[in-house]
Amino acid sequence: MSLSVLNNIAAIRAQNNLSQTQKSLQSTLTQLSSGSRINSGADDAAGLAVADGLHANVAALNQSARNASDGIGLLQTADGALSQVTNLLNRAVTLATQAANGTLNSSQVSAANQEYQNILTEVGNIGSTTNFNGNTVFSSSATTIFVSDGTSSGATAFSDTTGALSTASVGTDAAGNSVDFTASGVATLTASTAQTVLTSLTTAIADVAYQRGQLGANINQLSAAQSVVASQSENLTSAESNVRSTDYASATSDLAKFQVLSQTGISALAQANQVQQQVLKLLQ
Repeated sequence: MSLSVLNNIAAIRAQNNLSQTQKSLQSTLTQLSSGSRINSGADDAAGLAVADGLHANVAALNQSARNASDGIGLLQTADGALSQVTNLLNRAVTLATQAANGTLNSSQVSAANQEYQNILTEVGNIGSTTNFNGNTVFSSSATTIFVSDGTSSGATAFSDTTGALSTASVGTDAAGNSVDFTASGVATLTASTAQTVLTSLTTAIADVAYQRGQLGANINQLSAAQSVVASQSENLTSAESNVRSTDYASATSDLAKFQVLSQTGISALAQANQVQQQVLKLLQ
């Protein structure tokens, strides 16, 4: 090989190789420090698209799990309130049975009616004041619980109805009917209306039980949906991690390799620069 001072090809090659090594070393250090194999689109464009898509799915699934949890909370609140309504109605059954007994005098029947009226008022209060997140719980309108994985094909809207609750609408049967304690014959408890009131109370208790059964079925449905989205979220998070996360075993091996190459590259560049110094010896 001829000696020349115009171009040091060996040094240029060594410099180019050293530059590539330094870039690879910097990329490896970034992976190790960030924990992510993909820190820019240049690292893995296709992998970045896959990982970001999976991350969006996971975000939607996690929020869907919270949506389902909120829906369960709403229905459980309604169920708990109806449990208290059942207790009140059972007490009203005792009063109606007592009032139907001919041994009570008028003042005693009047006292029973006063407590009966208080029970009906409290049932109405439960219906109007029970709320979840500031919204009235009992309504004949359906509440939509939205669950999705972030795609149009993976979206489900659950329509759950708690049912109305007031003295004019207590309980719900399979046909959607309810007992109205403001109706004639059941509004006031007297010795003569006691049996009619008792029949209405028995029907109301059965309707409330049916209503609670419907709420329970809806709770179970949302619980199942919540479990499904939680499982999907777990699996997709794992898949995203496989694409995005740094493989530390591989990265630390690369780090050692590029550190050695960096040192040898610097040494080679220094040696290549010294070669041209030999030209001076020819001029001595």
